Amino acid sequence: MNEIQIFTDGSSLGNPGPGGYGIILKSGKHYKELYQGYRLTTNNRMELLAVIVALESIKKENSNIQIFTDSKYVVDAINKNWLENWQKKNFKGKKNIDLWKRFLLISPKQNVKFNWVKGHAGHEFNEKCDVLAVNAANGKDLLVDEGYEDEIEKNKGLF
Repeated sequence: MNEIQIFTDGSSLGNPGPGGYGIILKSGKHYKELYQGYRLTTNNRMELLAVIVALESIKKENSNIQIFTDSKYVVDAINKNWLENWQKKNFKGKKNIDLWKRFLLISPKQNVKFNWVKGHAGHEFNEKCDVLAVNAANGKDLLVDEGYEDEIEKNKGLF
């Protein structure tokens, strides 16, 4: 079986602001692009959501997957075992808990390795994902990032 390469990027026009993600999936001669925009979100949420959506789109379990992202937030959380420590502490004081829990449900189904690439440095697929993410954020019919907007609503009125 061929290895699957996944390239992701997230974007937020303002942080928070309208945002989106862009994904490229490649395996052998297969190539697919995915993208979606949201009306109010953050860059880190879109970076993480891109990885989640990409993994959720893989139908066959136990696939060998290389993920390439320019998000140090995502790569370091996995490769430096931050996520494991956050879990042990029940995510106390952490953001994007809804997305990290969603990631933890999907990631064990695959053999995933995370690779950091420098953003805006001419990497062909990272650049393409950036265009997809920005275009999605600028698009019409933006979705609601319920996890983010619910968190804002929950924290309203606190001092």
